[in-house]
Amino acid sequence: MDDAEHAPQPTVDAAGVAARLERTNALLERMLAEVAKTPSTHAIFVDAGYVYASAGLLVAGTEDRRSFDLDAEGLIEAFIDTARTIFADSRLLRVYWYDGARRRIHTPEQQAVAELPDVKVRLGNLNANNQQKGVDSLIRSDLESLARHRAISDAALVGGDEDLVPAVEAAQGYGARVHLWGVEAAEGRNQAEPLLWEVDSQRSFDLDFCRPYITRRPVTTYENEGAPPPSRDEVRFVGARIAATWLGERGSEALADLLPGYPYLPGAVDQELLVEAEAHLQRSLRGHAALRRALRDGFWQHLQSQY
Repeated sequence: MDDAEHAPQPTVDAAGVAARLERTNALLERMLAEVAKTPSTHAIFVDAGYVYASAGLLVAGTEDRRSFDLDAEGLIEAFIDTARTIFADSRLLRVYWYDGARRRIHTPEQQAVAELPDVKVRLGNLNANNQQKGVDSLIRSDLESLARHRAISDAALVGGDEDLVPAVEAAQGYGARVHLWGVEAAEGRNQAEPLLWEVDSQRSFDLDFCRPYITRRPVTTYENEGAPPPSRDEVRFVGARIAATWLGERGSEALADLLPGYPYLPGAVDQELLVEAEAHLQRSLRGHAALRRALRDGFWQHLQSQY
């Protein structure tokens, strides 16, 4: 017979096992208590391009940002208040505000939003047609990262692009719930159906909600509106005059910052150029694409001649 069969068998230390189980249970109870005390956290992700287009169309009848003003601070506060009501037992991490800008340089409006408490501005680029590029990837990156690190339990996503579906799926894969918020469409839908299918809940803000935050800019009427339009050379000359004034006020450093963006002007500079040219010519250049190109040509020509 094998000696191993006659070897003494180890005895079970019942008291030791019981003590270890008791310590493990106590540790689990402390961990559960800590989890119970840790509040849920939510964040709000706002596609500013979607908000401008949808709210502008609903309230002002246009998607053109130059035709209306958006009270971004007031709207963000309204979003925060809405989230506070929906996620009553949760705390706000922050609001992410995604927008586009030439060379990702903040416009004055975007700077004002960035200075708001609990708000983070994230900028994609603008192409030649003023279309945002890279915003969806920024949203996905932030949403996925926060969900992966358990920094948020709920995400309120204000947007409508189908390209946001992967961001929703990624966040949900890490256990976060994603709630899609949108602006009531003037007609039809302004949010992609695949996006609506993927989210955990939906909410739409109506005209009454949006109206306080959109102000239509007054349309200026000029004395020369009925006269024949100015020539391209005349408008180009006006652009050069405005460039001379602009350079005199801002100096060579501003010029050095502006030149790498040629032939595109930052939105704020382009809007300022248009307003000053219309005041000088006493007529609107809205709807005259060729004349507006001539205006920019004259502006750039003078600036480049001074560099």
